[in-house]
Amino acid sequence: MKDKIKNIPESPGVYKFFSKKELIYIGKAKNLKKRTSSYFGKSLKDRKTNQIRRLTDHIEVFITNNEVEALLLEQNLIKENKPRFNILLRDDKTYPYIYFSLDQEFPGVYLKRTKSSVNKNYIGPFISSQAVKNSIKDIQKIFRVRNCSDTTFKSRTRPCIEFQMKRCSAPCTKNISKEEYMEDIEKSKDYLTSSKRNLVSNLKKAMKKASDELNYEKAADIRNRINQVEVINEKQAITPNGIDADIFSVEKVNNYAGICIVTIRDGKIRGTKTHLVKDAFLETKNNLYELAVFNFYSSKANLPKKIFFASPLDELILIKKCITDNISEKIVFPKTRNSFIKPIVSLAKNNAAQIIKNHLSKKEKYAFAYQELSEKLGIKKIERIDAFDISHQYMQQGVGSCVVFAESGPSKKDYRLFNIPNDIAGNDVASMEHVISRRLKYYEDQKPDLILIDGGRTQLNFTSKILQDYGMKKILVLGIAKGKGRLRATETIYTNKGILEIDPHSESFKLLNEARDESHRFAITASRKKIRKSNKYSALDSVKGIGPITKKALLKKFKSLKGIKEASKDDLMTIKNINETMASEIKQIL
Repeated sequence: MKDKIKNIPESPGVYKFFSKKELIYIGKAKNLKKRTSSYFGKSLKDRKTNQIRRLTDHIEVFITNNEVEALLLEQNLIKENKPRFNILLRDDKTYPYIYFSLDQEFPGVYLKRTKSSVNKNYIGPFISSQAVKNSIKDIQKIFRVRNCSDTTFKSRTRPCIEFQMKRCSAPCTKNISKEEYMEDIEKSKDYLTSSKRNLVSNLKKAMKKASDELNYEKAADIRNRINQVEVINEKQAITPNGIDADIFSVEKVNNYAGICIVTIRDGKIRGTKTHLVKDAFLETKNNLYELAVFNFYSSKANLPKKIFFASPLDELILIKKCITDNISEKIVFPKTRNSFIKPIVSLAKNNAAQIIKNHLSKKEKYAFAYQELSEKLGIKKIERIDAFDISHQYMQQGVGSCVVFAESGPSKKDYRLFNIPNDIAGNDVASMEHVISRRLKYYEDQKPDLILIDGGRTQLNFTSKILQDYGMKKILVLGIAKGKGRLRATETIYTNKGILEIDPHSESFKLLNEARDESHRFAITASRKKIRKSNKYSALDSVKGIGPITKKALLKKFKSLKGIKEASKDDLMTIKNINETMASEIKQIL
């Protein structure tokens, strides 16, 4: 295969991989030769790439004038051929629409999954069926348009409960004229496709006209509709200026990718859509954004005026050009710094991340948390965290712990304990310094990327100084200090640059908490064990004539200090070298 790749040009275009004449994968490239060569390198380890490499017996390329042409051709070919190794998001034909049955004398409004043709009867596509259902409910509340089936409509002899609840004007019993009903149908369509402010303005004009004509009943009805529109708008208001926008977010962890699209129309969230992409190892975030954008706008219907991307894109210009040239030149791409859009962008990012988390195994969740923490700290990669803590009992029997978290979680074989001298056991700063200094002496190839200590700025500063003294200042240090009332999720994370702003519900925050808690558990368990051991042997040591061999014999027979305490004098005297006097003294001491 490498010999065939030698003849591929270094031009932009589309490449196609075949296996026994079956088209199995389509991709685009800025440099066809470089991109196709990458599939057959030694470093690729994921299952999907290995399968493509193993099955491919023939490669075809099509040269384009530029990357934009390559992207458009790639998307069209994927949609047409549906190769088995390409990522295929759900086609727009399965997105729901609002359908008005205008061929009926009194049209109804319904949810439809398919669009038979480019037809004014359809409005959409919407991002979810729930968004359609909510919109239909709003239309029924405001304009009282029917939602029943044609069979039900034709068989009614009196108004149904929808009429009594003021959600239908009962055209089935001629309770409303055809002209008035069709006006409500047109207003319903306007409600879905145009500004609600214009709708309210028009309704107010109609109310004034009815009032001027002394038709007070109609004026009151219109007033109630205006109130209903304003109530719905108030409940749904998200942005202050009633924008139409779509927000795209892509999150990627190892072999998984999550895509979330949030649709805003007239300043309200119309719906959200998420996709989980498996076997996404080969796909860059840019590729996934392109896939999501072109899949979502393939029908070129219900387009927004603005598109926001949750991540900065290296090739944003390419996507923008493709959209403006081939979908709509009127769409703009503002930055997400705008205050009113920031929370919605964050919502999209969280949903894209959540769909991945829902499908991750425990080990994969650790990888996700590491990646999230790396991005938060602005460093390339974190593969190992060493977390330190100290524990002592009444300023004695001090123990320091170092627990290790690797990419797959706690690495218990690498845990270490350090005894702390009694003269510094009550001094937390001196004890931590002693433990970290001892640990650093043993670091060779397995240095951590991050050291986590239980404490605030003081502990952070002296730990950083120790690392500098040992020539390890490249190791990042974080301090985790308990919050007010020692409540969970109120901890403060300190870095050398200040406080780290981090979502307390994020996986990275949970990882730091878990590492801190594990180091505390390991230290306090060891300290308590040390105290028990000390108490056990000091009590027996105070009995004259009992040496190491006798103590061992006692513990072997009675299992514990409690067992020795509960034993009778006669039982104790069954142990070699223990006489009646010694047995009495043991009972008295214990």
